[in-house]
Amino acid sequence: MGFEILHNPRCSKSRETLQRLCDAGVEPLVTAYLETPLSRSRLEHVLRLLGTDDPRAIMRTGEAVYAELALAGADRAALLDALCAHPILLERPIVIRDDRRAVIGRPPSNVEALLKA
Repeated sequence: MGFEILHNPRCSKSRETLQRLCDAGVEPLVTAYLETPLSRSRLEHVLRLLGTDDPRAIMRTGEAVYAELALAGADRAALLDALCAHPILLERPIVIRDDRRAVIGRPPSNVEALLKA
C-alpha cells in the first residue's frame, strides 16, 4: 500500500493531514509541489483519481494570482496551464493511495476514507 501527499509544509491543513497519515502508521511519499510543480499529464491523472474533469475542483480560487490571471471565465485548458505555471493555485493537500484513489485533505479528516479503503 503506497500513499503520496501533494504537500505544502507552510499550510496547516497540509501539515495536519500529513500528521494523520503518520499517526496511522503510513509513511507517504511527500511531494513538495511548490518546488516541483506537477506536469499537465500528472494534473490530468490527479483529476481522474479524484473523479472529476474540472480543474477548478483542485484550484485555490481565492489566491490573488487566480484573479490576476482572470481565470474565473477561463476554459479547462487555460486552467490547467495556470496550475502548471502557478503551483500555488493547487488546492492542498491532495492525498493519493496506490495511484488509484485520491482525496483533497480539506478538511484533513477526508484522508480517513483512504486509510479505511
